[in-house]
Amino acid sequence: MAKDTNLNLRNQVIYQVFPRQHSSKSNFIGVIEDLDRIRNLGVDILYLLPIHPIGQKNKKGSLGCPYSIQNYREINKDLGTLEDFKLLIRETHSRGMKLIIDVVYNHTSRDSYLFNKHPEYFYKNKNGEFANRVGDWWDVTDLDYSNKELWEELISTLEYYVKLGVDGFRCDVASMIPLEFWKEVRRRLKEINPNIILLAETIHLSFLKGIRDMGFEAHTDSEMYEAFDMEYEYDVYPLFQDYIEKGYGLNTWLKAILEQESRYPKNYIKIHGLENHDSKRIATTIKDEDKLYNLNALMFFLKGTTFVYAGQEAMDDKLESLFDIDLISWKKLSTSRIPYLMKVLSLVKKHPLFKEGNFDIKFHQEEIGHIIYQNETQIIECIANMSLKETDIEVLTKDGNYINLIDGSSVEVRNAHLRIKKDPIVIISKK
Repeated sequence: MAKDTNLNLRNQVIYQVFPRQHSSKSNFIGVIEDLDRIRNLGVDILYLLPIHPIGQKNKKGSLGCPYSIQNYREINKDLGTLEDFKLLIRETHSRGMKLIIDVVYNHTSRDSYLFNKHPEYFYKNKNGEFANRVGDWWDVTDLDYSNKELWEELISTLEYYVKLGVDGFRCDVASMIPLEFWKEVRRRLKEINPNIILLAETIHLSFLKGIRDMGFEAHTDSEMYEAFDMEYEYDVYPLFQDYIEKGYGLNTWLKAILEQESRYPKNYIKIHGLENHDSKRIATTIKDEDKLYNLNALMFFLKGTTFVYAGQEAMDDKLESLFDIDLISWKKLSTSRIPYLMKVLSLVKKHPLFKEGNFDIKFHQEEIGHIIYQNETQIIECIANMSLKETDIEVLTKDGNYINLIDGSSVEVRNAHLRIKKDPIVIISKK
Protein backbone atom coordinates (compact mmCIF):
# COMPACT_ATOMS: atom_id res chain seq x y z
CA MET A 1 0.00 0.00 0.00
CA ALA A 2 0.99 3.67 -0.31
CA LYS A 3 2.39 4.07 3.20
CA ASP A 4 2.96 7.81 2.85
CA THR A 5 -0.69 8.74 2.25
CA ASN A 6 -1.60 11.88 4.18
CA LEU A 7 -4.51 10.92 6.44
CA ASN A 8 -5.50 14.58 6.70
CA LEU A 9 -7.27 13.94 3.39
CA ARG A 10 -9.97 12.20 5.45
CA ASN A 11 -10.82 15.60 6.94
CA GLN A 12 -11.12 17.37 3.60
CA VAL A 13 -13.67 18.31 0.95
CA ILE A 14 -13.18 18.01 -2.83
CA TYR A 15 -15.26 20.22 -5.14
CA GLN A 16 -15.56 19.08 -8.76
CA VAL A 17 -15.87 21.75 -11.46
CA PHE A 18 -16.44 21.52 -15.21
CA PRO A 19 -15.45 25.07 -16.25
CA ARG A 20 -17.54 24.95 -19.44
CA GLN A 21 -20.75 24.47 -17.43
CA HIS A 22 -19.89 26.41 -14.28
CA SER A 23 -20.66 29.97 -15.36
CA SER A 24 -21.87 32.00 -18.32
CA LYS A 25 -18.22 32.65 -19.20
CA SER A 26 -17.61 28.88 -19.53
CA ASN A 27 -13.90 29.30 -18.84
CA PHE A 28 -11.19 29.55 -16.18
CA ILE A 29 -12.00 33.19 -15.44
CA GLY A 30 -15.56 32.21 -14.58
CA VAL A 31 -14.21 29.72 -12.06
CA ILE A 32 -11.79 32.28 -10.59
CA GLU A 33 -14.67 34.68 -10.03
CA ASP A 34 -16.46 31.99 -7.99
CA LEU A 35 -13.51 30.92 -5.83
CA ASP A 36 -14.51 32.98 -2.79
CA ARG A 37 -17.94 31.35 -2.69
CA ILE A 38 -16.42 27.90 -3.21
CA ARG A 39 -13.93 28.43 -0.40
CA ASN A 40 -16.73 29.62 1.85
CA LEU A 41 -18.35 26.20 1.44
CA GLY A 42 -15.35 24.75 3.27
CA VAL A 43 -13.72 23.30 0.17
CA ASP A 44 -10.10 22.16 0.50
CA ILE A 45 -9.42 20.78 -2.99
CA LEU A 46 -10.69 22.13 -6.30
CA TYR A 47 -10.88 19.40 -8.95
CA LEU A 48 -11.18 20.33 -12.64
CA LEU A 49 -12.49 18.07 -15.37
CA PRO A 50 -10.08 17.72 -18.32
CA ILE A 51 -8.67 21.07 -19.42
CA HIS A 52 -7.10 19.99 -22.73
CA PRO A 53 -8.11 20.38 -26.40
CA ILE A 54 -10.90 18.01 -27.40
CA GLY A 55 -10.71 15.64 -30.36
CA GLN A 56 -12.87 16.43 -33.39
CA LYS A 57 -12.93 13.02 -35.07
CA ASN A 58 -16.13 11.12 -34.21
CA LYS A 59 -16.79 13.73 -31.53
CA LYS A 60 -19.84 13.55 -29.31
CA GLY A 61 -22.27 16.47 -29.36
CA SER A 62 -21.43 19.90 -30.72
CA LEU A 63 -18.26 20.43 -28.69
CA GLY A 64 -17.02 16.92 -28.02
CA CYS A 65 -16.26 15.02 -24.83
CA PRO A 66 -13.56 16.46 -22.52
CA TYR A 67 -12.37 12.89 -21.94
CA SER A 68 -11.45 12.61 -25.65
CA ILE A 69 -8.17 14.52 -25.53
CA GLN A 70 -6.11 15.77 -28.47
CA ASN A 71 -3.02 16.95 -26.65
CA TYR A 72 -2.16 16.45 -22.98
CA ARG A 73 0.32 19.31 -22.93
CA GLU A 74 -2.00 21.99 -24.26
CA ILE A 75 -4.88 23.96 -22.76
CA ASN A 76 -8.30 23.99 -24.42
CA LYS A 77 -8.49 27.51 -25.87
CA ASP A 78 -12.22 27.62 -25.13
CA LEU A 79 -11.32 27.57 -21.42
CA GLY A 80 -8.59 30.17 -21.72
CA THR A 81 -4.84 30.43 -22.13
CA LEU A 82 -2.01 28.80 -20.24
CA GLU A 83 -1.63 32.10 -18.38
CA ASP A 84 -5.30 31.95 -17.40
CA PHE A 85 -4.76 28.45 -16.04
CA LYS A 86 -1.69 29.56 -14.08
CA LEU A 87 -3.77 32.41 -12.66
CA LEU A 88 -6.43 29.94 -11.57
CA ILE A 89 -3.76 27.90 -9.79
CA ARG A 90 -2.43 30.98 -8.00
CA GLU A 91 -5.87 32.26 -7.04
CA THR A 92 -6.86 28.82 -5.72
CA HIS A 93 -3.69 28.60 -3.64
CA SER A 94 -4.11 32.15 -2.32
CA ARG A 95 -7.41 31.07 -0.75
CA GLY A 96 -5.86 28.10 1.00
CA MET A 97 -7.14 25.48 -1.42
CA LYS A 98 -5.32 22.98 -3.60
CA LEU A 99 -6.03 22.27 -7.25
CA ILE A 100 -6.06 18.89 -8.97
CA ILE A 101 -6.83 18.11 -12.60
CA ASP A 102 -8.21 15.14 -14.48
CA VAL A 103 -5.76 12.70 -16.08
CA VAL A 104 -7.16 10.60 -18.92
CA TYR A 105 -4.46 8.05 -19.65
CA ASN A 106 -6.51 5.06 -20.79
CA HIS A 107 -7.11 6.56 -24.24
CA THR A 108 -6.81 9.65 -26.43
CA SER A 109 -8.99 11.09 -29.16
CA ARG A 110 -8.71 9.44 -32.57
CA ASP A 111 -7.02 12.55 -33.95
CA SER A 112 -4.65 13.16 -31.04
CA TYR A 113 -1.11 14.47 -31.29
CA LEU A 114 0.21 11.18 -29.89
CA PHE A 115 -1.86 9.07 -32.28
CA ASN A 116 -0.54 10.95 -35.29
CA LYS A 117 3.08 11.07 -34.12
CA HIS A 118 3.38 7.72 -32.31
CA PRO A 119 0.86 5.18 -33.59
CA GLU A 120 3.02 2.51 -31.94
CA TYR A 121 1.75 3.79 -28.58
CA PHE A 122 -1.78 2.56 -29.31
CA TYR A 123 -3.70 -0.67 -28.83
CA LYS A 124 -4.76 -2.76 -31.82
CA ASN A 125 -7.45 -5.42 -31.77
CA LYS A 126 -7.07 -8.93 -33.15
CA ASN A 127 -7.73 -7.61 -36.65
CA GLY A 128 -4.83 -5.17 -36.39
CA GLU A 129 -7.16 -2.18 -36.13
CA PHE A 130 -6.79 0.70 -33.72
CA ALA A 131 -9.62 0.41 -31.21
CA ASN A 132 -10.72 0.67 -27.63
CA ARG A 133 -10.96 -2.48 -25.57
CA VAL A 134 -14.33 -1.91 -23.94
CA GLY A 135 -17.23 0.52 -23.80
CA ASP A 136 -19.09 2.75 -26.26
CA TRP A 137 -16.24 5.22 -26.51
CA TRP A 138 -16.31 5.60 -30.31
CA ASP A 139 -14.49 8.93 -30.15
CA VAL A 140 -11.33 7.51 -28.55
CA THR A 141 -8.67 4.86 -29.06
CA ASP A 142 -6.81 3.06 -26.28
CA LEU A 143 -3.17 3.39 -25.34
CA ASP A 144 -0.89 0.34 -25.24
CA TYR A 145 1.18 0.24 -22.06
CA SER A 146 3.50 -2.49 -23.28
CA ASN A 147 5.47 0.36 -24.87
CA LYS A 148 7.74 1.82 -22.16
CA GLU A 149 8.47 4.92 -24.24
CA LEU A 150 4.81 5.78 -23.76
CA TRP A 151 5.34 5.66 -19.99
CA GLU A 152 8.04 8.31 -20.17
CA GLU A 153 5.90 10.54 -22.38
CA LEU A 154 2.97 10.39 -20.00
CA ILE A 155 4.88 10.71 -16.74
CA SER A 156 6.93 13.64 -17.98
CA THR A 157 3.65 15.35 -18.88
CA LEU A 158 2.46 14.98 -15.29
CA GLU A 159 5.79 16.34 -14.08
CA TYR A 160 5.22 19.38 -16.28
CA TYR A 161 1.90 20.15 -14.58
CA VAL A 162 3.29 19.58 -11.09
CA LYS A 163 6.00 22.13 -11.87
CA LEU A 164 3.25 24.55 -12.95
CA GLY A 165 1.79 24.25 -9.46
CA VAL A 166 -0.89 21.57 -9.88
CA ASP A 167 -1.26 19.75 -6.54
CA GLY A 168 -2.43 16.38 -7.80
CA PHE A 169 -4.44 14.34 -10.24
CA ARG A 170 -7.74 12.52 -10.47
CA CYS A 171 -6.94 9.56 -12.73
CA ASP A 172 -9.72 8.43 -15.05
CA VAL A 173 -10.56 4.68 -15.08
CA ALA A 174 -7.21 4.16 -13.34
CA SER A 175 -7.93 0.47 -12.68
CA MET A 176 -7.64 -0.27 -16.41
CA ILE A 177 -4.04 0.96 -16.56
CA PRO A 178 -1.09 -1.14 -15.29
CA LEU A 179 -0.48 -0.73 -11.58
CA GLU A 180 3.28 -0.66 -12.13
CA PHE A 181 2.83 2.45 -14.25
CA TRP A 182 0.96 4.21 -11.46
CA LYS A 183 3.57 3.19 -8.90
CA GLU A 184 6.23 4.79 -11.10
CA VAL A 185 4.03 7.89 -11.43
CA ARG A 186 3.85 8.16 -7.65
CA ARG A 187 7.60 7.71 -7.23
CA ARG A 188 8.47 10.34 -9.84
CA LEU A 189 5.95 12.95 -8.76
CA LYS A 190 6.82 12.59 -5.08
CA GLU A 191 10.36 13.62 -5.96
CA ILE A 192 9.00 16.98 -7.15
CA ASN A 193 6.20 17.46 -4.62
CA PRO A 194 6.18 15.14 -1.59
CA ASN A 195 2.58 16.20 -0.90
CA ILE A 196 1.22 15.27 -4.32
CA ILE A 197 -2.39 14.00 -4.24
CA LEU A 198 -3.39 10.98 -6.31
CA LEU A 199 -7.07 10.08 -6.62
CA ALA A 200 -8.03 6.94 -8.55
CA GLU A 201 -11.30 6.56 -10.36
CA THR A 202 -11.55 2.87 -9.64
CA ILE A 203 -14.31 0.97 -11.41
CA HIS A 204 -17.51 -0.89 -10.63
CA LEU A 205 -16.97 -4.51 -9.63
CA SER A 206 -19.18 -5.81 -12.45
CA PHE A 207 -17.20 -3.75 -14.97
CA LEU A 208 -13.92 -5.04 -13.56
CA LYS A 209 -15.07 -8.64 -13.91
CA GLY A 210 -16.27 -7.99 -17.45
CA ILE A 211 -12.88 -6.59 -18.46
CA ARG A 212 -11.09 -9.59 -17.00
CA ASP A 213 -13.52 -11.99 -18.67
CA MET A 214 -12.56 -10.39 -22.00
CA GLY A 215 -8.93 -11.26 -21.31
CA PHE A 216 -7.73 -7.80 -20.28
CA GLU A 217 -6.08 -6.70 -17.06
CA ALA A 218 -7.95 -4.63 -14.50
CA HIS A 219 -7.00 -3.98 -10.89
CA THR A 220 -9.04 -4.24 -7.71
CA ASP A 221 -9.44 -1.38 -5.28
CA SER A 222 -7.11 -3.13 -2.83
CA GLU A 223 -4.36 -3.31 -5.43
CA MET A 224 -4.79 0.32 -6.44
CA TYR A 225 -4.03 1.54 -2.92
CA GLU A 226 -0.41 0.62 -3.60
CA ALA A 227 -0.15 3.74 -5.76
CA PHE A 228 -3.06 6.00 -4.79
CA ASP A 229 -4.10 8.04 -1.77
CA MET A 230 -7.83 8.04 -2.43
CA GLU A 231 -10.27 6.00 -4.47
CA TYR A 232 -13.83 6.21 -5.66
CA GLU A 233 -16.43 4.17 -3.79
CA TYR A 234 -17.76 2.32 -6.81
CA ASP A 235 -17.32 -0.93 -4.88
CA VAL A 236 -20.47 -0.03 -2.92
CA TYR A 237 -22.10 2.42 -5.32
CA PRO A 238 -24.72 -0.01 -6.73
CA LEU A 239 -26.10 -0.40 -3.19
CA PHE A 240 -26.29 3.38 -2.84
CA GLN A 241 -28.14 3.56 -6.17
CA ASP A 242 -30.58 0.90 -4.98
CA TYR A 243 -31.32 2.94 -1.88
CA ILE A 244 -31.80 6.19 -3.80
CA GLU A 245 -33.87 4.71 -6.62
CA LYS A 246 -35.95 2.20 -4.64
CA GLY A 247 -36.23 3.98 -1.30
CA TYR A 248 -35.01 1.08 0.81
CA GLY A 249 -31.72 -0.62 1.61
CA LEU A 250 -30.02 2.17 3.56
CA ASN A 251 -28.60 -0.29 6.07
CA THR A 252 -27.41 -2.64 3.32
CA TRP A 253 -25.39 0.18 1.78
CA LEU A 254 -24.04 1.35 5.14
CA LYS A 255 -23.02 -2.19 6.11
CA ALA A 256 -21.01 -2.44 2.90
CA ILE A 257 -19.26 0.82 3.80
CA LEU A 258 -18.44 -0.51 7.27
CA GLU A 259 -17.01 -3.69 5.71
CA GLN A 260 -14.43 -1.53 3.91
CA GLU A 261 -12.71 -1.26 7.30
CA SER A 262 -11.65 -4.90 7.07
CA ARG A 263 -11.16 -5.06 3.30
CA TYR A 264 -8.62 -2.32 2.61
CA PRO A 265 -5.29 -1.15 4.08
CA LYS A 266 -5.53 0.57 7.44
CA ASN A 267 -4.76 3.96 5.88
CA TYR A 268 -7.33 3.61 3.08
CA ILE A 269 -9.31 6.67 2.02
CA LYS A 270 -12.54 6.52 0.06
CA ILE A 271 -14.27 9.58 -1.35
CA HIS A 272 -17.97 9.88 -0.57
CA GLY A 273 -20.25 11.87 -2.86
CA LEU A 274 -23.87 11.96 -3.90
CA GLU A 275 -23.21 12.74 -7.56
CA ASN A 276 -20.60 13.42 -10.22
CA HIS A 277 -20.48 14.04 -13.97
CA ASP A 278 -21.24 10.36 -14.68
CA SER A 279 -24.33 10.05 -12.46
CA LYS A 280 -27.76 11.58 -12.15
CA ARG A 281 -28.15 14.63 -9.95
CA ILE A 282 -29.34 13.50 -6.54
CA ALA A 283 -32.10 16.14 -6.57
CA THR A 284 -33.56 14.41 -9.63
CA THR A 285 -34.64 11.51 -7.43
CA ILE A 286 -34.76 12.95 -3.92
CA LYS A 287 -37.40 15.67 -4.16
CA ASP A 288 -37.91 16.30 -0.45
CA GLU A 289 -35.49 19.07 0.52
CA ASP A 290 -35.30 17.95 4.16
CA LYS A 291 -34.32 14.44 3.11
CA LEU A 292 -31.81 15.89 0.66
CA TYR A 293 -30.38 17.97 3.51
CA ASN A 294 -29.90 14.85 5.65
CA LEU A 295 -28.37 12.92 2.78
CA ASN A 296 -25.82 15.68 2.19
CA ALA A 297 -24.99 15.58 5.90
CA LEU A 298 -24.50 11.81 5.80
CA MET A 299 -21.89 12.16 3.06
CA PHE A 300 -19.86 14.39 5.36
CA PHE A 301 -20.28 11.94 8.23
CA LEU A 302 -18.82 8.92 6.41
CA LYS A 303 -15.17 8.00 6.86
CA GLY A 304 -13.05 9.49 4.12
CA THR A 305 -12.99 12.55 1.88
CA THR A 306 -16.24 14.33 1.07
CA PHE A 307 -16.87 14.87 -2.65
CA VAL A 308 -19.15 17.62 -3.96
CA TYR A 309 -20.13 18.15 -7.60
CA ALA A 310 -20.63 21.83 -8.45
CA GLY A 311 -24.34 22.62 -8.46
CA GLN A 312 -25.14 20.08 -5.77
CA GLU A 313 -25.27 22.86 -3.17
CA ALA A 314 -27.92 24.61 -5.29
CA MET A 315 -30.02 21.43 -5.50
CA ASP A 316 -29.55 21.39 -9.28
CA ASP A 317 -31.71 18.58 -10.64
CA LYS A 318 -30.36 18.46 -14.18
CA LEU A 319 -27.26 16.50 -15.18
CA GLU A 320 -25.49 18.87 -17.53
CA SER A 321 -24.23 17.48 -20.83
CA LEU A 322 -20.52 16.87 -21.20
CA PHE A 323 -20.72 17.43 -24.95
CA ASP A 324 -22.34 20.86 -25.30
CA ILE A 325 -22.63 24.13 -23.40
CA ASP A 326 -25.23 23.29 -20.76
CA LEU A 327 -24.94 25.56 -17.75
CA ILE A 328 -25.53 24.59 -14.14
CA SER A 329 -28.79 25.91 -12.72
CA TRP A 330 -27.93 28.09 -9.73
CA LYS A 331 -31.50 29.41 -9.30
CA LYS A 332 -32.08 27.66 -5.94
CA LEU A 333 -28.71 28.62 -4.45
CA SER A 334 -30.05 31.62 -2.53
CA THR A 335 -32.74 29.56 -0.77
CA SER A 336 -30.84 26.28 -0.32
CA ARG A 337 -29.77 25.30 3.21
CA ILE A 338 -27.05 23.04 1.85
CA PRO A 339 -24.28 25.68 1.52
CA TYR A 340 -24.61 26.43 5.24
CA LEU A 341 -24.55 22.71 6.02
CA MET A 342 -21.41 22.19 3.95
CA LYS A 343 -19.64 25.11 5.59
CA VAL A 344 -20.42 23.90 9.11
CA LEU A 345 -19.70 20.23 8.49
CA SER A 346 -16.44 20.99 6.70
CA LEU A 347 -15.31 22.53 10.00
CA VAL A 348 -16.71 19.68 12.11
CA LYS A 349 -14.96 17.19 9.84
CA LYS A 350 -11.58 18.71 10.77
CA HIS A 351 -11.86 17.09 14.22
CA PRO A 352 -9.03 14.54 14.64
CA LEU A 353 -11.49 11.70 15.32
CA PHE A 354 -12.65 11.86 11.69
CA LYS A 355 -9.07 11.09 10.70
CA GLU A 356 -7.87 8.61 13.30
CA GLY A 357 -10.82 7.64 15.49
CA ASN A 358 -12.40 4.20 15.47
CA PHE A 359 -15.19 4.31 12.89
CA ASP A 360 -18.47 2.49 13.43
CA ILE A 361 -22.08 2.56 12.29
CA LYS A 362 -25.06 1.88 14.54
CA PHE A 363 -28.02 0.39 12.73
CA HIS A 364 -31.67 1.18 13.43
CA GLN A 365 -34.98 -0.07 12.10
CA GLU A 366 -35.86 3.42 10.96
CA GLU A 367 -34.22 5.04 7.94
CA ILE A 368 -31.40 6.61 9.95
CA GLY A 369 -27.68 6.98 9.28
CA HIS A 370 -25.91 6.86 12.66
CA ILE A 371 -22.15 7.27 12.34
CA ILE A 372 -19.77 7.02 15.31
CA TYR A 373 -16.13 8.00 15.79
CA GLN A 374 -14.38 7.42 19.10
CA ASN A 375 -11.13 6.90 20.94
CA GLU A 376 -10.28 6.32 24.60
CA THR A 377 -11.42 9.77 25.71
CA GLN A 378 -13.93 11.20 23.21
CA ILE A 379 -16.89 10.19 21.09
CA ILE A 380 -18.61 11.85 18.13
CA GLU A 381 -22.09 10.73 17.10
CA CYS A 382 -23.44 11.90 13.75
CA ILE A 383 -27.09 11.26 12.96
CA ALA A 384 -28.84 11.80 9.62
CA ASN A 385 -32.59 11.19 9.83
CA MET A 386 -33.67 10.22 6.34
CA SER A 387 -37.03 9.02 7.67
CA LEU A 388 -37.79 12.60 8.80
CA LYS A 389 -39.86 11.04 11.62
CA GLU A 390 -39.49 12.27 15.17
CA THR A 391 -38.29 9.32 17.22
CA ASP A 392 -36.02 8.21 20.06
CA ILE A 393 -32.84 6.32 19.23
CA GLU A 394 -30.25 4.64 21.41
CA VAL A 395 -26.87 6.39 21.53
CA LEU A 396 -23.48 5.81 23.14
CA THR A 397 -23.09 9.33 24.52
CA LYS A 398 -23.53 9.69 28.28
CA ASP A 399 -26.73 11.20 29.64
CA GLY A 400 -26.69 14.99 29.68
CA ASN A 401 -27.33 18.12 27.65
CA TYR A 402 -25.30 18.77 24.51
CA ILE A 403 -25.06 21.20 21.62
CA ASN A 404 -25.87 20.08 18.09
CA LEU A 405 -22.81 21.35 16.24
CA ILE A 406 -24.77 21.82 13.03
CA ASP A 407 -27.35 24.37 14.18
CA GLY A 408 -26.38 25.19 17.78
CA SER A 409 -29.58 23.76 19.25
CA SER A 410 -29.65 21.97 22.59
CA VAL A 411 -30.18 18.21 22.63
CA GLU A 412 -30.64 15.94 25.61
CA VAL A 413 -29.48 12.37 26.09
CA ARG A 414 -31.62 10.62 28.69
CA ASN A 415 -31.43 6.95 29.61
CA ALA A 416 -28.98 6.46 26.73
CA HIS A 417 -31.57 7.72 24.24
CA LEU A 418 -31.73 10.83 22.07
CA ARG A 419 -34.86 12.30 20.52
CA ILE A 420 -34.27 13.20 16.90
CA LYS A 421 -36.42 15.30 14.62
CA LYS A 422 -36.06 15.98 10.91
CA ASP A 423 -32.65 17.69 10.90
CA PRO A 424 -29.22 16.03 11.26
CA ILE A 425 -27.31 16.10 14.55
CA VAL A 426 -23.63 16.01 15.53
CA ILE A 427 -22.62 15.83 19.19
CA ILE A 428 -19.14 15.51 20.68
CA SER A 429 -18.56 14.44 24.27
CA LYS A 430 -16.01 13.05 26.67
CA LYS A 431 -16.31 9.44 27.70
